[in-house]
Amino acid sequence: MANTIPQMFLERVASYPDLTVQFSKDASGEFKPTSFEELLEEIKVFAGGLLELGLDRGGHVGLISDNRKEWLIADLSILGLGAADVPRGCDATEQEIGYILGFSECRMAVLENEKQLSKVLARKSEMPLLETAIVFDPPSDAARARAREAGLAVKSYAEVRGLGSYRAAARPAEYLDAVAAGKREELATIIYTSGTTGEPKGVMLSHGNFLHQTEFLPTILHIQPGHVFLSVLPVWHSFERAVQYIILACGACIAYSKPIGSVMLADMQAIKPHWITSVPRIWESVQDGVYRALKNQSKIKKDLFAFFVGIGETYAYLRDRLRGRVPQFSPRSRILEVLWSFLPFILIAPLRALGGLVVFKTVRAKLGGRFVAGISGGGALPPAVDRFFGAIGILILEGYGLTETAPVIGVRPQDRPMVGTVGPSIRGTELKIVDELGERLSYGNKGLIMVRGGSVMLGYYKRPELTAKVLGEDGWLDTGDLGMVARSGELKITGRAKDTIVLRGGENVEPMPIEQKLAESPYILQAVVLGQDQKYLAALIVPKQDAVTSWAEENAIPIVDYESLLQQSEVQELIDYEAGELVSAKNGFKSFERVFRIAILPKPFEVGRELSAKQEIKRYAIVELYHKEVKKLFD
Repeated sequence: MANTIPQMFLERVASYPDLTVQFSKDASGEFKPTSFEELLEEIKVFAGGLLELGLDRGGHVGLISDNRKEWLIADLSILGLGAADVPRGCDATEQEIGYILGFSECRMAVLENEKQLSKVLARKSEMPLLETAIVFDPPSDAARARAREAGLAVKSYAEVRGLGSYRAAARPAEYLDAVAAGKREELATIIYTSGTTGEPKGVMLSHGNFLHQTEFLPTILHIQPGHVFLSVLPVWHSFERAVQYIILACGACIAYSKPIGSVMLADMQAIKPHWITSVPRIWESVQDGVYRALKNQSKIKKDLFAFFVGIGETYAYLRDRLRGRVPQFSPRSRILEVLWSFLPFILIAPLRALGGLVVFKTVRAKLGGRFVAGISGGGALPPAVDRFFGAIGILILEGYGLTETAPVIGVRPQDRPMVGTVGPSIRGTELKIVDELGERLSYGNKGLIMVRGGSVMLGYYKRPELTAKVLGEDGWLDTGDLGMVARSGELKITGRAKDTIVLRGGENVEPMPIEQKLAESPYILQAVVLGQDQKYLAALIVPKQDAVTSWAEENAIPIVDYESLLQQSEVQELIDYEAGELVSAKNGFKSFERVFRIAILPKPFEVGRELSAKQEIKRYAIVELYHKEVKKLFD
């Protein structure tokens, strides 16, 4: 049995040498395949080059790059030689790179391009141990000269391969011998958290942490050898990284794309994926794209689509009740549930079948024609988005986890997806809900989520005091998230403990459900709810520009430019009305959960500014960036 990720990979090479493991685009934009055997040969060569440059077992190597075939080659080379990588994407600032590579004591770094090299050189004084940089895309002579002046040796990817080819030819078993010496408890990576709290921490994950995922997740996700995954999430993040290892473990294939609507749709048609892993915002954008495509259609077609979506949602709800796929957080009669659902289900099924043929078949075809399921992680999937995909017959399996758990804690099983939950914890992972005193709560009670098991991190790099705050000596990790468990064991996420807003009256408010409800409006793109230590809740709202502009045109509201339009009283009243209708008693919100004041922002939130790399809201950053708007909300 494999004890490391590279050992697992070698086992799959032996089983599926000729199967395609990667589809990557060439210079013309065409997908080109790489087999398991071909990938191993490329890894051996690059690993040989790393050894020629002096990489030692136990060393740390920076890996600053976005998704591309060379990323996996570098990763498996570094890990196979017994070193650990320190990854980050190309959106990282020079300050972040300087801190990450310096604090992690990296002597070597693999960089995507000259731009990343320039970031390193700008902060070289913060990385005194860094000696060598390897650049995937060949750097210019001028960049090499600047690096020499800074005391940094630079090699292109091709040059390292040249060094490695000679070494691999002379010592063909060197990489394999190094892989064989690996142990399960060895450090595989140090992943720095994206910083929704403003303080990056280096999460140390072992080979065993990742193998916990590859060994147990395939038992609930029926991934077959040869299945194709479309890769759109940043590979440096723990979610996509674990997915790539699961792909290897199952003998499946990675096709590299980008999280841009037009690129994704074209790649889906070209590659016909079976699976897509993504964050909730991408699924939201797919849903928005469907409705944008309807914008210029006739009113009859729009009404027909809306009718069949409503039928589809009702059908999915009744089907799930009949099959026992609606979680129980309090006792209810299974017999009555079946009796109540059976007749309406039978009556509505023909209409749902008609909708599938007339309307939804076209939408599903855009995914390539052989789509099995999407996996959503990295944040809460809005219920409206969940319902929409369920209505049109596209299976989305929501999961949950943390960088600190490598990352998957739970995911809806493919055979029995329980709506509104993130499934039970995966095998080998214990889960409990506790109250403020640390006492375990029974099912249906909301509290803090604690986990323990083989995927829990080794700790934060060189930060034992921070490790001790979240990881007890008994192995239980404080996730910082709030949730409750259904009678059948499924977990429902209800919020984040640190995000909980406490109003002056002592009322505790979870902002996430309110923000998700606001985003159901056809005119609202993003929303952030605020109100800590205030008398009431308020919200910063980013409208959907196309929708608001169209509404203004239809209502003869003069448009000079978009920002001026947002200042019009009619638009302010529209957004205020939407907020009042959605966050209301009729939708289950308490009086103190209502949004009493709003401020409209003209620009969508951006990754690296208001959003983390996995597109989570950075509340601390938003309060700082929009402090004037926030102050006015509570004056």
